[in-house]
Amino acid sequence: MLRIIKVKELIGVYPGTFDPITNGHLDIISRGIKVVDRLIVGVAENAGKDPLFSIDSRVAMCREEINNQLDPKIPIEVISFNNLLIDFVSEVKAHVIIRGLRALSDFEYEFQMAGMNARLNPVVETLFLMASEKNQFISSRLVKEVARFNGDISDFVPINVVGQIRDALDSYPKK
Repeated sequence: MLRIIKVKELIGVYPGTFDPITNGHLDIISRGIKVVDRLIVGVAENAGKDPLFSIDSRVAMCREEINNQLDPKIPIEVISFNNLLIDFVSEVKAHVIIRGLRALSDFEYEFQMAGMNARLNPVVETLFLMASEKNQFISSRLVKEVARFNGDISDFVPINVVGQIRDALDSYPKK
């Protein structure tokens, strides 16, 4: 039986580690807000990924860049979380998870996650947005790798983030 749920306000969650936030992330945020009434950028603590930036720094970086680059009247919140994504989505009363896809390898992983999330909470839908052509190859991991070798990352992250990455890498323990 088809079950349709009407919601007064369609809330979406765009989750990620955002270590650091990239131009690709900002592109998905700016496009994601077009399909929901309110967007929550969920910054995952994700200590297992050994982030370069603390959770507080990543949240602040996201808020700053969203405020700098998008209309401040657009209802976007940035909230950190440290639990299952589907539980966070329920806590903030969202019904849509927005995910960006860059390549086929992203799709395979995201397809599995969407299936698991649907089993855990069938009321929540996952919406995939394809990365725009100029952002298809950008990932936080690659940006950090290029920066570690003093490469130019200014086309991949906002200008304020470039300096923050350089500062963080200067104080980050060398491996």
